[in-house]
Amino acid sequence: MADLGRAALLITLGLCLYACVIGSVAAITRRRRLAMTARNALIASFGSTLIAAGILVAGFVRNDYSLVYVAEHSSRSLGGIYKVSALWGGQEGSLLLWLLILTGYAALAVWVNRNRTRDLVVWVTPVLGGIAVGFSFLLVLVATPFATQVAPVDGTGLNPSLQNPYMMSHPPFLYLGYVGLAVPFAFAMGALLSGRTDERWIVATRRWTLIAWTALGIGQLLGSHWAYLEVGWGGFYAWDPVENAALMPFLAATAFLHSVMIQEKRGMLKVWNMVLVSLAFCLSIFGTFLTRSGVVNSIHSFSQSSIGAWFLAFIVIAVVFSTVMIIWRLPLLRSTTRLESLVSREAVFLYNNLLLIALCLTILWGVAWPILSEAVRGDSVVVGPPYFNFFLRIFGLPLLLLMGIGPLIAWRRASLRSLGRTFFWPASVAVATGLVLLLLGAGSSTPGLIAYTFSAFVLAAIGLEFVRGTRARRALSNELQRRGGGHSSACARARRTRRPARRTRPHRGVAHVRRPSPRRRTAP
Repeated sequence: MADLGRAALLITLGLCLYACVIGSVAAITRRRRLAMTARNALIASFGSTLIAAGILVAGFVRNDYSLVYVAEHSSRSLGGIYKVSALWGGQEGSLLLWLLILTGYAALAVWVNRNRTRDLVVWVTPVLGGIAVGFSFLLVLVATPFATQVAPVDGTGLNPSLQNPYMMSHPPFLYLGYVGLAVPFAFAMGALLSGRTDERWIVATRRWTLIAWTALGIGQLLGSHWAYLEVGWGGFYAWDPVENAALMPFLAATAFLHSVMIQEKRGMLKVWNMVLVSLAFCLSIFGTFLTRSGVVNSIHSFSQSSIGAWFLAFIVIAVVFSTVMIIWRLPLLRSTTRLESLVSREAVFLYNNLLLIALCLTILWGVAWPILSEAVRGDSVVVGPPYFNFFLRIFGLPLLLLMGIGPLIAWRRASLRSLGRTFFWPASVAVATGLVLLLLGAGSSTPGLIAYTFSAFVLAAIGLEFVRGTRARRALSNELQRRGGGHSSACARARRTRRPARRTRPHRGVAHVRRPSPRRRTAP
């Protein structure tokens, strides 16, 4: 079984390499049939990876301790459900899950868009194939889950902290989010490679980005609750380095989802969107690097291994490649549309993006500074929660306020009078909420009081938006019914009189002469 698993991973590496190399040649030479073979190879790589994952799961179920990975993460007393989750309980198995989800995403993405955006898919295929080559290479030559040994009587067993029901949901959701960000990145790079930098790549990847963003958010919530129950942190978020590594691509993806609406509406922020989608993908790889390399002291990270250097090289390649592509296509990404007013929905979305990225970069610096300090100076530096809490207040509170302002403000330009009318009720609700909290004695924490007040403002703004939308739809429905009713009555009257409709427009090339109506006879 181990030989079959290694053969399946080797086939995956060959198929992904074919999709990357031959797909690039097909895209450059515009050979359609060759591009189809590259696409089919990428789709087939999911099947071979699925076979490898199935063989490893079968090893856990059958207690095949001749596999080193099974012996180190399972035992005869381990429950059946945890034998399945043990697949991603260690480094090699989690990499296999990464590759399985990646090839699944890639196969589905190129298959769904094979006819919609064909000129983009021919370039998306080699990009996704190149990403898959990196991970399949690691599984074949660096950290294989199918290493064998003389089978012991029993295995070591799964780490007790991992024998939790959240082990079945938290890592898969995180991986669905991490890996899902590769799809919009591949389409963005495909748009740059093909020179088609319009909004089609955004339309093609909107759902993929939403799926990855949602999965990453759910995974973080599940992990926070798991840590609260199992580790006993005493809270739902402890600013753990690997927690932060999952939060950073989530913030970048959130900024990307907001800014693409401006590009679709106004054709603006094309360069910014390319930067954001590249940043989100590179941060997802960086999060995997933190978990797999062991460079940080975290309960999530694995022991020190040689795999960290490969991930670091992967990050460098992704950063350099995306930067070169953006600079190369910079003339195509420039937009003639400009921001008309600082008080508009576009401006609010831009402020939102700047705050999200500022928070993301400060978290990145807090995570990377201990690593850089130890590597350069040899000093072990700890960046604790006070650092992150400070910047969360600086950037998070204005970001919370903008959540309520953005949906209600107008596009292009908004007047101060209209803003006063629009935000009167949400501001009144927010002020009333703050006063009630003060009267109840809940004002001991000023940032907390401001956060609850801003939250009340956001909820009131959302409620007002629903009311305005309902009124607008009702008015439109009444108008359509009124017009439709009048048209139906006129048609009914015409049918009752049974008069032929007069032709007011002549046929092509024939002059039309209207016949005079007969004179009515009048009584003498």
